[in-house]
Amino acid sequence: MIGCPAFAIYMWFTLTHLDGSLVELVALPGAVHKGPVSPKGNVPVYKANGVLAYFTTLALFVLGWQLEVFSPARVYDLFGEILSGLNMFSLLFCLFLYFKGKYAPSSSDSGSTGSLVYDYYWGMELYPRIGRHFDLKTWTNCRMGMMGWGVLVLCYAVKQRELYGYLTNSMAVSVLLMHLYIFKFFLWETGYWGTMDIAHDRAGYYLCWGCLNWVPAIYTSPALYLVENPIQWSLPAAVAIGVAGTLAIYINYDSDRQRQVFRATNGKALVWGKPPQMIAAKYSTGDGKQKTSLLLASGWWGLARHFHYLPEILAAFFWTLPAGLTHPLPYFYVFFLTLLLTDRAFRDDVRCSSKYGAYWQHYTKAVPYKMIPYIF
Repeated sequence: MIGCPAFAIYMWFTLTHLDGSLVELVALPGAVHKGPVSPKGNVPVYKANGVLAYFTTLALFVLGWQLEVFSPARVYDLFGEILSGLNMFSLLFCLFLYFKGKYAPSSSDSGSTGSLVYDYYWGMELYPRIGRHFDLKTWTNCRMGMMGWGVLVLCYAVKQRELYGYLTNSMAVSVLLMHLYIFKFFLWETGYWGTMDIAHDRAGYYLCWGCLNWVPAIYTSPALYLVENPIQWSLPAAVAIGVAGTLAIYINYDSDRQRQVFRATNGKALVWGKPPQMIAAKYSTGDGKQKTSLLLASGWWGLARHFHYLPEILAAFFWTLPAGLTHPLPYFYVFFLTLLLTDRAFRDDVRCSSKYGAYWQHYTKAVPYKMIPYIF
């Protein structure tokens, strides 16, 4: 049960962050970006201002902390209440998404399965929006989920410093690697709008509850564990973990960037200094139009069809490793992420096989491994 003072602080923190994310998403300037053609032939349009929103959030966090508008350490103290409140909000928000999709869908990429439970779970709309510019999936996944992740681990670092009078190098390495990954995410946000989360999974409990609750609860767990379990690594060990994690994040970013540039240049950009190997795969949209996608079969994407998932899992391992190897709890996220991305690799293969048919068979012969080169 949430006590009145705790609930008041929670509501203040949540609503101010929520309002800030709304303003950042709609009001901050950004280039126009068009997403991939949807199954029904629609082309979603976004405002690419993720990096600016990220640094604006960090600046507001530091400003609010230094001016004593709020206490980051208090967020750690009330984390249970915060999760309870987020859960209540999310369940109602998913109900709103259900009714919006049923009675006021934003596009033709919507519809019911005939099951109220499944429609609530999976979602009714692929691209739910309020007005022209407020994209609800970008708000839940990017602004609330990813921004909230970054804000929470900073709160945990402040709490550890408050408890012990100093910040351990384990906490510093873990939080810095997480923020490097989050910065990478926003640097690549236009690419994220073409991933399975946005372009294929609908907005319902499965996706939106996860971004609003599972991300703050689980993705932040290494730093949460370190608050009251401080570990001080030797300088060489801390540096080695930081370098290894940075390398994994860079490879994850570069693999996504490589494919993004390949698609943006219609296959004309060099890949690792050579002309790319590719397969021109034809498919039909739901409205019967013929389209062509270029499937990259060289560079990182020649190693495995979903190679970018491997460095992402390794990055998560390296920002968890500062928590030591004596307790399994901080590693739950790594375990979960491995299952999530492996399942996603299988799902994407099934979807692409259905979409591209024989062209996908040619692609799997050119790139036979799913995630790990020469193994899987």
